[in-house]
Amino acid sequence: MNSDQQEYIVIKAKDNGVQVIGLTRGQDTKFHHTEKLDKGEVLIVQFTDHTSAMKIRGKATILTKHGSIDTDV
Repeated sequence: MNSDQQEYIVIKAKDNGVQVIGLTRGQDTKFHHTEKLDKGEVLIVQFTDHTSAMKIRGKATILTKHGSIDTDV
């Protein structure tokens, strides 16, 4: 994936203990990275050759080039 095509998203924790889990690309999807955020913390993440998806647990706001999403937890 060309660095010009890599997409960034911003995750802002609205509560303590928000988990961000990166999932791999390829034939077998696996967890490859986790981060834990506390209320008010912001994480800027990027989809890469190795990361095809992200799972977010907890109360958070996710900002993408497509708009803003709030979790319902």
